[in-house]
Amino acid sequence: MSNFDKEHIWHPYTSMANPLPVFEVESAEGVYINLKDGTRLIDGMSSWWAVIHGYNNKELNKAAKLQIDKMSHVMFGGLTHEPAIELAKKLIDITPSNLQKVFYSDSGSVAVEVAVKMAVQYWQSKQKPSKNKLLTVKSGYHGDTFKAMSVCDPTNGMHHIFTGSMPVNYFAEQPKLRFNEQWNDNDILSLKEILETEHNNIAAVIIEPIVQGAGGMWFYSVEYLNELRVLCNEYNILLIFDEIATGFGRTGELFATNHTNIQPDIMCLGKAITGGYMSFAATLTTNNVANVISDGEAGVFMHGPTFMGNPLACAVANKSIEILLSYDWKLRIKQIETQLYNELIDLKNNSNINDVRVLGAIGVVEMKEPVNMAILQQKFVDLGVWIRPFGKLIYLMPQYIIKPYELSKLTMAIKEVV
Repeated sequence: MSNFDKEHIWHPYTSMANPLPVFEVESAEGVYINLKDGTRLIDGMSSWWAVIHGYNNKELNKAAKLQIDKMSHVMFGGLTHEPAIELAKKLIDITPSNLQKVFYSDSGSVAVEVAVKMAVQYWQSKQKPSKNKLLTVKSGYHGDTFKAMSVCDPTNGMHHIFTGSMPVNYFAEQPKLRFNEQWNDNDILSLKEILETEHNNIAAVIIEPIVQGAGGMWFYSVEYLNELRVLCNEYNILLIFDEIATGFGRTGELFATNHTNIQPDIMCLGKAITGGYMSFAATLTTNNVANVISDGEAGVFMHGPTFMGNPLACAVANKSIEILLSYDWKLRIKQIETQLYNELIDLKNNSNINDVRVLGAIGVVEMKEPVNMAILQQKFVDLGVWIRPFGKLIYLMPQYIIKPYELSKLTMAIKEVV
């Protein structure tokens, strides 16, 4: 079976000529991934940050089984259903109060595409078609589809080889001030200068609030976002928050937006929205954006995925949100944050390490040189943990249900490997 996989199945960011090793999974339960050879691994990745309640969660399983007996899918064009209505109510209730319209899609990248199309069509409807570019910051990541790629870091990101095929957008310097570091107006000067000269061409600013994820796991100043909102208002620019990685408690707030005192015009959600059970996403926006688009030339928003509003995904998402809100998740994330900090911070003294940073249920060890993923992956498996580094980063995004001794096994594994 593994030879067939190696010969025929393409894995993420992997060469088919010289593929990275893969480990065959038999089952998963709680925070454990069980390999076919009997190896049991504590998962430190939450399967790319999505499985916040653990694998094989009985409540999520039940929600899926109840829904699948009714219908697994119906088209959303001309039809609706209770799971989609219930989920929209929940999302509107827990996200910033100005976000009143919900558009469902089937992945985080598509949620970003939807957000960008909303922004462009908004200005098209306002008879300002020249406002069709995006402004973002370097070291960001927003997905693998084409418009999403066009707002990922243009030089050091994963998509620079497609530069000639992608739309050209504007990039400000990465925010340099750390989370909770004293504010300095110079940190946003680069972005401000672009807005001053190019605002007539810019539809929206898109940014990952507080945490830059796959672009470098950088935690930046809350005040940057507060100032960004002021600038967007001043120059008549929409503000898009990509909360696909940060949503549903990961940073210590329900949404990273909640660290600030502002609200975006558009917000993208994904990953943990279904507790990691299936691919699903949502893009939320304001009444104003929705109304302007609806009053424009097309009269409708020009997007409609086949699996939009999938009932099975909506039902599981509803239950996932219920689970999260049923306990003191904020205290739990704080406990994880404290333990990650206490157990990783002394690595700052290691001569091979550039930085150690922790926020919420995210712990990052940044090496001075890029790591060999294949070698480190095997070492971590040998130590009974699943940690997948990339570039210079060895990081943890554990599931919220993880026990202290399980989290310690993850941090001790990092220390041993480093």
